Amino acid sequence: MQRILLLLLCPVLCLAAPQAARVDNNVLAASGTLDGVQLNQIPAKPAVAAVVAAAIPRDGWTVTCDSSQAGNDCSNALDGSADTFWLSDSAASLPQSIVVDMQTTHTVGNITIQPRQDGNSNGNIGQHQIFLSEDGTNWGSPVAVGTYFDRSQLQTTIFTPGRARYVKVTSLSEAGNRGSFMSIAEINVYDASDLPPAPATAGSWGLTIDFPLVPVSAAIEWSSGRLLVWSSFSWNDFNGAKGHQTVTSSYDPTTQLGLSMDAQGRIVAAGGNSDRGTSIYDSTADDWADGGDLVIPRGYQSQATLSDGRLFTIGASWSGGSSTDTPKNGEIYDSGSNTWSPLPDCPVTPMLTSDPEGMSLISRTGAGNRASDPDSMCGNAVMYDAMAGKILTLGGAPNYVNSYSTSNAHIITISDPNTTPDVATINNMAYPRAFHNSIILPDGKVFITGGQHYAVGFTDQTPQLIPEMWDPATQAFTQMAPISIPRNYHSTGLLMPDATVYNGGGGLCGDGCATNHPDGQIYSPPYLFNGDGSRAARPSIDSVSSGSVAVGGQLTITTSGPAVTGFALVRISSTTHTVNTDQRRIALTPDNTDDNNFTVTIPEDPGVALPGVWYLFALTEGGVPSVAEYVKVTTG
Repeated sequence: MQRILLLLLCPVLCLAAPQAARVDNNVLAASGTLDGVQLNQIPAKPAVAAVVAAAIPRDGWTVTCDSSQAGNDCSNALDGSADTFWLSDSAASLPQSIVVDMQTTHTVGNITIQPRQDGNSNGNIGQHQIFLSEDGTNWGSPVAVGTYFDRSQLQTTIFTPGRARYVKVTSLSEAGNRGSFMSIAEINVYDASDLPPAPATAGSWGLTIDFPLVPVSAAIEWSSGRLLVWSSFSWNDFNGAKGHQTVTSSYDPTTQLGLSMDAQGRIVAAGGNSDRGTSIYDSTADDWADGGDLVIPRGYQSQATLSDGRLFTIGASWSGGSSTDTPKNGEIYDSGSNTWSPLPDCPVTPMLTSDPEGMSLISRTGAGNRASDPDSMCGNAVMYDAMAGKILTLGGAPNYVNSYSTSNAHIITISDPNTTPDVATINNMAYPRAFHNSIILPDGKVFITGGQHYAVGFTDQTPQLIPEMWDPATQAFTQMAPISIPRNYHSTGLLMPDATVYNGGGGLCGDGCATNHPDGQIYSPPYLFNGDGSRAARPSIDSVSSGSVAVGGQLTITTSGPAVTGFALVRISSTTHTVNTDQRRIALTPDNTDDNNFTVTIPEDPGVALPGVWYLFALTEGGVPSVAEYVKVTTG
């Protein structure tokens, strides 16, 4: 029995009241479109003065710094003038820090940094850390880390709200590698409304990661353990250029397009701006390599790994011409030869919906009769139990843009080929969502984050800021800790190897756009906490008999720490435009010879245990997961 999930969902584009698209004067342009969105619906970036006016008043504040140059004292960062700036001593080595004393304690949620405005970029902050403290002595872990893009525009970092009197910014590198100095023209701090809820029941949003790009696509690079993110030919824009350039960044947790993972665990991206191109990420060179050309030019297609390790793609919109002019029929990719071949008996036409933007979605008949659900553009489909063929579908909207999303939820059960799936309507989510991300967790639950009520790309309107957790045992949705940053169109979400969740991105609409989010945040689910909010003790996988196993084969595992009662395979994955066809979970029931030694058997069906690299988690009876080990599943 082969179970291959392929749902064509929105390739790109919910705690607010329903709100129709806004048209006002502060927009990108009076006419034209971007990704099907009218430019007069996309908010333009506000003036710096308007942003600063919303900051906490800085009366009586003081500032200290590690060093400064004559005439460029660190007090300039608080003097209210962008014409002056602090510049650290060029003879001093990095890191350099600046500390702001607000004199009283606030609940703060973000800062802005205005770089120097004199036409000289020396000292622009690159890699950095941001800390909060109530006493100026105990700083704890950073609330944000990352890299700012080398530019003179206002830099913004939003983080999980915390109590602080002191804010420290530490520069670890100069953005243009021009020297070992740090500069700031103005620094401002902003109030947050509420502190986060208790993590034992709602989980906890932790570290903010600032990227030098808008992370529209993301994948786990398993050979290094890094989170790989990329935007387009530009760090904040995709419109108006083609060619073979991809701005890429990465995050290493150990140090603070159509997408698939192929059978070797390689990240394979096809189509997009280069509508015939295929790129394969080379982790050794930390660069993208040519993977051959598509037969049919396309972008915004769906792509999935098959049971024999090949990749299948179908559909598309905009890139490469319309489906009417050039039908985006199926084709298949051989990872061994890096070649695409057409599938003449796999037409896309029966799958097309009546969406006015011409996007592709597998029909309701093909995915089972969901009589309660309209076309679910930009919804999610998650194979949370691959052995049972169980797929959870969540939200979406009747049209790609300019329509209200739903909170509908269904379970689709697929079985033998050429049989009609069974579809069950379950209780709705608390919030309607489109452009959200849904992530399978090691314990089998599904974490749903971000999205919009009224689906419009490149806006932060009607964001759903309260995530939800779905429990397959009860089929109930529970509200989790709110996010601080809207994650709407062009947002991403992935399971990390330490069983936390990455959620980031949104925007990619150019320099003038107000809704670019070049950042991500890390969420720790409730299973990582005790009832009192302290960190739960976690089991550890000490050894695995092999890093590679064929379908139907066995692994011997040794653990330590809290007692282990089960294991789970979760396929490492890639995501873009809310689509993640890689992720799926397999629960493994172990045979154990004693309390710490276990044998597990991999399912023999390669349509269930798809070839490629998987996370292997050990789980306690209460669902507390270990940090994952990587296991490559092969076809034999």
